[in-house]
Amino acid sequence: MSKTICLVDDDSSVRKSLSRLLESAGFGVRVFATGEDFLQYVTVNPVALVVLDIWMKQMTGLEVLAHLCSVSPQTRIIIITGRDDLGVKSIATQVGAAAFFLKPLDDREFLAGVQYALAGCSGRGTKV
Repeated sequence: MSKTICLVDDDSSVRKSLSRLLESAGFGVRVFATGEDFLQYVTVNPVALVVLDIWMKQMTGLEVLAHLCSVSPQTRIIIITGRDDLGVKSIATQVGAAAFFLKPLDDREFLAGVQYALAGCSGRGTKV
């Protein structure tokens, strides 16, 4: 499976900064502004890890998760969000998200979460 990381966030500044951070750490990155675009991609391409924003305008990250679990259950998930929401943390845990980060992200902790997820681990708990 490819080690390219998919990043799904409707905020262009988040996409830009996180893709630069991941690329500087040696990862390949594909960015998506919408959940719909990502889901079209993941149905025909293997995805090792998706970094997924929960609160997006057109299709929420929760809706993306519901589809992702059926079309690509092997894809590891890291949740990022700007809102501290216990319900979302609970869902993230239920779907086996490798990590849960509250924006703004700590670069070192985020990259450690990415490494952890790519190592095939899940259920790390929440990191906010």
